[in-house]
Amino acid sequence: MRGQAAYEDRVLYQGDPWVRLDTLPRLLAEGWRRTLSAGGVVSVVRTPFQWSMSSPVIEIETGGYLGDVGLYVPEVQLPEALTLLGLDEDPANEA
Repeated sequence: MRGQAAYEDRVLYQGDPWVRLDTLPRLLAEGWRRTLSAGGVVSVVRTPFQWSMSSPVIEIETGGYLGDVGLYVPEVQLPEALTLLGLDEDPANEA
Protein backbone atom coordinates (compact mmCIF):
# COMPACT_ATOMS: atom_id res chain seq x y z
CA MET A 1 0.00 0.00 0.00
CA ARG A 2 1.41 3.37 -1.02
CA GLY A 3 1.76 5.96 1.72
CA GLN A 4 0.04 9.29 1.18
CA ALA A 5 1.67 12.60 2.00
CA ALA A 6 -0.08 14.60 4.70
CA TYR A 7 -1.03 18.19 3.85
CA GLU A 8 -3.06 20.63 5.92
CA ASP A 9 -6.63 21.39 4.83
CA ARG A 10 -6.11 25.14 5.32
CA VAL A 11 -2.87 27.10 5.14
CA LEU A 12 -1.69 30.69 5.00
CA TYR A 13 0.22 31.19 1.76
CA GLN A 14 1.60 34.61 0.88
CA GLY A 15 -0.54 36.08 3.66
CA ASP A 16 -3.89 34.71 2.45
CA PRO A 17 -5.93 31.65 3.47
CA TRP A 18 -5.79 28.79 0.96
CA VAL A 19 -7.69 25.50 1.08
CA ARG A 20 -6.63 22.08 -0.11
CA LEU A 21 -8.83 20.67 -2.85
CA ASP A 22 -7.23 17.25 -2.66
CA THR A 23 -4.03 15.28 -2.28
CA LEU A 24 -3.26 13.49 -5.52
CA PRO A 25 -0.40 12.38 -7.79
CA ARG A 26 1.57 15.27 -9.30
CA LEU A 27 0.57 14.60 -12.91
CA LEU A 28 -3.13 14.57 -12.06
CA ALA A 29 -2.75 17.71 -9.96
CA GLU A 30 -1.06 19.51 -12.86
CA GLY A 31 -3.98 18.56 -15.12
CA TRP A 32 -6.44 19.94 -12.59
CA ARG A 33 -4.34 23.11 -12.38
CA ARG A 34 -4.71 23.66 -16.13
CA THR A 35 -8.48 23.32 -15.84
CA LEU A 36 -8.54 25.76 -12.94
CA SER A 37 -6.30 28.25 -14.73
CA ALA A 38 -8.48 28.14 -17.85
CA GLY A 39 -11.44 29.06 -15.61
CA GLY A 40 -9.60 31.93 -13.94
CA VAL A 41 -8.85 30.19 -10.62
CA VAL A 42 -5.36 30.54 -9.15
CA SER A 43 -3.83 27.38 -7.72
CA VAL A 44 -0.64 26.18 -6.10
CA VAL A 45 0.87 22.72 -5.65
CA ARG A 46 2.67 21.77 -2.45
CA THR A 47 5.19 18.95 -2.60
CA PRO A 48 6.99 17.64 0.48
CA PHE A 49 9.84 19.96 -0.56
CA GLN A 50 8.33 23.23 -1.81
CA TRP A 51 5.38 25.29 -3.07
CA SER A 52 4.97 25.62 -6.85
CA MET A 53 2.87 28.35 -8.47
CA SER A 54 3.78 27.28 -12.02
CA SER A 55 3.86 23.93 -13.76
CA PRO A 56 7.53 23.00 -13.93
CA VAL A 57 7.29 20.89 -17.08
CA ILE A 58 11.05 20.33 -17.18
CA GLU A 59 10.94 18.98 -13.62
CA ILE A 60 8.17 16.57 -14.57
CA GLU A 61 9.86 15.47 -17.81
CA THR A 62 13.21 14.86 -16.11
CA GLY A 63 11.71 12.69 -13.39
CA GLY A 64 11.29 15.29 -10.66
CA TYR A 65 8.89 14.68 -7.80
CA LEU A 66 5.82 12.88 -9.16
CA GLY A 67 4.37 11.59 -5.88
CA ASP A 68 1.38 12.92 -3.99
CA VAL A 69 1.02 16.68 -3.74
CA GLY A 70 -1.47 19.00 -2.09
CA LEU A 71 -3.48 21.10 -4.56
CA TYR A 72 -4.55 24.43 -3.03
CA VAL A 73 -6.69 27.37 -4.14
CA PRO A 74 -7.40 30.68 -2.42
CA GLU A 75 -10.30 30.25 -0.04
CA VAL A 76 -12.24 33.02 -1.82
CA GLN A 77 -12.08 31.03 -5.08
CA LEU A 78 -13.07 27.66 -3.59
CA PRO A 79 -16.66 27.65 -4.93
CA GLU A 80 -15.44 28.45 -8.45
CA ALA A 81 -12.74 25.77 -8.24
CA LEU A 82 -15.18 23.09 -7.11
CA THR A 83 -17.56 23.97 -9.94
CA LEU A 84 -14.81 23.92 -12.58
CA LEU A 85 -13.64 20.50 -11.44
CA GLY A 86 -17.17 19.12 -11.08
CA LEU A 87 -16.66 18.60 -7.35
CA ASP A 88 -19.38 20.91 -6.05
CA GLU A 89 -22.02 19.17 -4.01
CA ASP A 90 -24.80 21.70 -4.51
CA PRO A 91 -27.83 19.75 -5.85
CA ALA A 92 -29.00 22.96 -7.57
CA ASN A 93 -25.97 22.69 -9.89
CA GLU A 94 -26.92 19.21 -11.04
CA ALA A 95 -28.95 19.01 -14.20
